[in-house]
Amino acid sequence: MYIFQASSFPSDPPPTPPDLNPFFFPHLEISYALDDNGFISRSSFGYLNDMILSASQPYFAPFPGYFFKAHLSDVFVILDEVQFPRGTTWISRNRFKNDQGTLWMTIPVWKKGLGLQRINEVRIYYEGRWPKKHLGSLKSAYARAPYFHQHLGFLQELFSQQVERLIDFNMRVIKYLLEHLQIQTKIVMLSELQINETGNKRLIKICKRLGASQFLAQASAKKYLDLRMFQQEGITIEFFKPPSPVYPQLWGNFLPNLSAFDLLFNCGPKSHDILITG
Repeated sequence: MYIFQASSFPSDPPPTPPDLNPFFFPHLEISYALDDNGFISRSSFGYLNDMILSASQPYFAPFPGYFFKAHLSDVFVILDEVQFPRGTTWISRNRFKNDQGTLWMTIPVWKKGLGLQRINEVRIYYEGRWPKKHLGSLKSAYARAPYFHQHLGFLQELFSQQVERLIDFNMRVIKYLLEHLQIQTKIVMLSELQINETGNKRLIKICKRLGASQFLAQASAKKYLDLRMFQQEGITIEFFKPPSPVYPQLWGNFLPNLSAFDLLFNCGPKSHDILITG
């Protein structure tokens, strides 16, 4: 196993060590190791033998970068107790693809008259026929995808059961995608940790509670994180830029960063390798 240092998004790949054919990841700003297959090793990401923790809100059918982040982490914390956004949000909608291009899919939820809600308090609105319509839209869009029918049973069950809370609906999807993308990172719910702090203090408390010495965040989150506060608590923040993998798709020109289901429907068992090689 060889360790390379990548910083500030270098333009030149690191030198190739003997007897190893590494795959270079220009989207990474931090140390990483490559295994014998040239893939980034989750267990050796950053500093060896230190726990890497990352966190994210429970998006609906997230894009591949969400799972790449989980792949790079030892522990992935789902922020289910933070405030549910008032406007449009990835927690209740995401993008797929059909013959018209982008196919938006939204899970309707109860908001009116409820004021501010935590994510794990939000309930799904089941009036109308939207579950049947969503399932029909996916069937129409992906019937020709090579691996769609391998996942149809899960989708039929998902949209036929009236799960009350959005968090439970989304976690079924996230756990299913983690399994089929072959990502074995430990998942922890924020609500299990009984942490009352907010903002940076919340993230630091999560790291300390779970014994993590490194916090992994997207480069776009730099402006929201107080690096000095983390350093004072002995926690290193590592930033990364999620890749946007290109893979065979139906319906014309490639659309990046759709739901990871699009990758899975089109690429099946190859999805894991496509995801982690960017």
